[in-house]
Amino acid sequence: MPTGVALRDPRDQLFAAAERLLLRTGPTALTSRAVTAEAGCAKGVLHRYFTDFDDFLAELVLDRIARLDTGSAELRAAAGTGTVADNLAAAMIDLFETVAVAIVGLVIFRDELRIRLRRTTPVGVPLLTEATAMITEYLAAERELGRLPKDIDIDALAPTVIGAAHLLFADRQAEPPSQAAVRRMVRTVLGEAR
Repeated sequence: MPTGVALRDPRDQLFAAAERLLLRTGPTALTSRAVTAEAGCAKGVLHRYFTDFDDFLAELVLDRIARLDTGSAELRAAAGTGTVADNLAAAMIDLFETVAVAIVGLVIFRDELRIRLRRTTPVGVPLLTEATAMITEYLAAERELGRLPKDIDIDALAPTVIGAAHLLFADRQAEPPSQAAVRRMVRTVLGEAR
């Protein structure tokens, strides 16, 4: 007798269930049983598509990293429009109001997951490393357009923006920071460069 609900795209449904759990309970309560229960399917479904739970988690993180491509293209397209600070603030809100903070916590929490992700992200924290690259590319475009000083150290500035934004959004129990707070942080980090 069948159990659970029909899954149209099992991988996406399992990923969405894991994200909901991460946002609601954090990485410590994330198990294969919890994910499949949240998705409304049998536990065997997860193992039909993934070799083990850490493989599932690695694919979840890689899927979320791949989604940065859209945000990166939008941010690069914004170069030369609005203000640099407002564009960066919007990008930080788009990035960190999602499940990104919880994903970073998951990567830090699970040693085996970090080991598997080292194959694609050999240094840094997966997702944050790729987000830093996104900001670096945007800042380089703005510098090329003359909206940032030619001598600005974007390789130092980009991770500073990411780190400061991550700290603003890191408290899962508190309300997310306001847009004004994120803009204020970005303007402070940019200093005279904006």
